[in-house]
Amino acid sequence: MTTILITGAGGFIGRNLAAHLGRIEGLQLLHYDVENTESELEAWLGQADVVFHLAGINRPQKVEEFETGNAGFTGQLCEILRRLKRTPKIVMSSSIQAGLDNPYGVSKRHAEETLIALARETGAPVAIYRLKNVFGKWCRPNYNSVTATFCHNIAHDLPIAISDPGREIDLVYVDDIVERFLGELHEPTGPKDGFAPDTIPSTRITLGDLAGRIQAFRDMRNSLLVPNFSVRFNHCLYATYLSYVEADEREYGLTIRSDQRGNLAEFIKSRHFGQIFLSRTHPGITRGNHYHHTKTEKFFVIAGEGIIRMRQIHGNEVIEYRVKGEDYRVVDIPPGHTHNITNVGDTEMITLFWASELFDPDHPDTYFLDVNPPGRGTP
Repeated sequence: MTTILITGAGGFIGRNLAAHLGRIEGLQLLHYDVENTESELEAWLGQADVVFHLAGINRPQKVEEFETGNAGFTGQLCEILRRLKRTPKIVMSSSIQAGLDNPYGVSKRHAEETLIALARETGAPVAIYRLKNVFGKWCRPNYNSVTATFCHNIAHDLPIAISDPGREIDLVYVDDIVERFLGELHEPTGPKDGFAPDTIPSTRITLGDLAGRIQAFRDMRNSLLVPNFSVRFNHCLYATYLSYVEADEREYGLTIRSDQRGNLAEFIKSRHFGQIFLSRTHPGITRGNHYHHTKTEKFFVIAGEGIIRMRQIHGNEVIEYRVKGEDYRVVDIPPGHTHNITNVGDTEMITLFWASELFDPDHPDTYFLDVNPPGRGTP
């Protein structure tokens, strides 16, 4: 059994790290935070095989608290280990501001120096990470994270302030940090100088671009437009935004278009993968009788029973596909084939459609033509 101590376990990075560590068999987790006592810290340092030292202060009431909360607490931790004659591996979260001369940066640099001194004196393996602007779920808004603040305020229809939209920042996703921290469990030693290499992926972005992307997430319930999630940053940023949306705001309605055939609603759409929509069709009703030159589609009947018919526009052969909701069958609609779908069951037919491109009313690429060739009646 490997014992892991996390200082600052209730903080942003600590909570995310603990959630991942808690799923690994063979680990005992010890959570230390402001509500714990010095005697508990000493007892747990006496047991820990690995210490993730994440505790610190970055928004104190008095500037002197930077030094006591960062360098001071790190010194306390080191003195306990000296007294106990223990050398667990220590992974510390520092900040890129440790290279600056502001009060916070100086206190973090002093904490680093204290930990490196312990490593030189006792041989304890140490890995110090100078982290950039970290974002992700559970980060406190309106505190010290612009991403958390933007996500929270936009999700709650609150204003955001941007003094310089063109200002660039480097953002690091919390799960990427956690992944690197988990890798430290399998490295018995630390880097020679105590500092982990700056290899955690980061994204450089302007404040204006960051706010615009988050606002687009908020607008998705109306626009239905999803971003390009093949860009990992978009994927991570949207996950972060959604974690700030209140429970009563996670549900929203779609615009329903109804006529004598039934009804239809668009679900999601993207310039990168097209659009998805859903229809309910009354018994005996046919939808379609049109073709496309470039647009392609997929039809998926998820409830009821239907027949999908198609014909190459220069031919006479009509091809039929009988589909039922319980069969989970998908039919591809190629270009140059006029097609339709008929509800041949006794109940409402529910169909999921995918189209390879967004509908453009100025260039719809949709041309009406009966699936039945001239001279042939309705099947």
